[in-house]
Amino acid sequence: MQHDRFGGPEVLEEVEVADPVAKPGETLVEVEAAGVNFGDTKDIAGELAQGPYAVKGPLPHIPGMEVVGRTPDGRRVLGYLRQGGYAAKAAVAERDLAVLPPELSAGTALALLVQGLTAWHLLRTVARVRPGESVVVHAAAGGTGSLAVQLAREFSAGRVIATASSEEKRALALEFGADVAIDGEADGYRERVLDANRGQPVDIVLDAVGGPVLDASLDVLGFLGRLVTYGASSRQSSTAIPPSRLATESITVGGFWLTPLITNNGAGGKALDELLDLAARGRLRPLVGAEYDLGRARDAHEDLMGRRTKGKLILLP
Repeated sequence: MQHDRFGGPEVLEEVEVADPVAKPGETLVEVEAAGVNFGDTKDIAGELAQGPYAVKGPLPHIPGMEVVGRTPDGRRVLGYLRQGGYAAKAAVAERDLAVLPPELSAGTALALLVQGLTAWHLLRTVARVRPGESVVVHAAAGGTGSLAVQLAREFSAGRVIATASSEEKRALALEFGADVAIDGEADGYRERVLDANRGQPVDIVLDAVGGPVLDASLDVLGFLGRLVTYGASSRQSSTAIPPSRLATESITVGGFWLTPLITNNGAGGKALDELLDLAARGRLRPLVGAEYDLGRARDAHEDLMGRRTKGKLILLP
């Protein structure tokens, strides 16, 4: 699936192209399944075409950042790549490959790459969660959010508060280990979160919504509280945060994007190994959502952007 212009899901077209050629340090992967990410929708819209970590190369372009498949030497691997995943074959750098435990499904493995690593680093690297701290996870029924809820528990957080947009999604967040699940809308946000935390301000908020929800999140942070932003699914702007407020309230606002970290360090390593091990031992249960034939990538993007999905979406060549 590729696009020769920028736009919405309608720009994706199914085409026949030559097999990719593995460069030095890369290996060719016959793709069993490809993961769908919100970043893919931004990619085809041209929103990732600028900056130091932009997707390189002229149009036409094949999106897709993560694949599960087989290498020529028979390894079943999970791999990260900046582009080219929506295809039957992909060339992946060896440093961005991990050999999968045999018991893990393709959907489970794909949920642990971009979304699992994001959740791990949000909590460990940026928020630096400590045992007993309260954590609010926005969009907790999504791929990253559902893993963040579970990892907060694994990392010995105290009270875990989930937000989600429907009763069904809030029930799902509770299944994944949240202590309480509430509506995440900006109106009345402060009152709902404080009530969910037994009247106390919270230590950590993980936000992928942005806009007024991010603004409201500042009002629930306690002393030395941390708000980490890693997306803006609302596509709304937040108000400017005065540095004086950060100082006088002793709160921190940070951000995280996985691409620079992988660009510098590779996708493999301690964090991914830990995620794969937790899943193999049944301590981490990634939420696997709908499967689509590769030629229905448009439908997958439309469902994702319409917030009609739960968990990891995958494409099957």
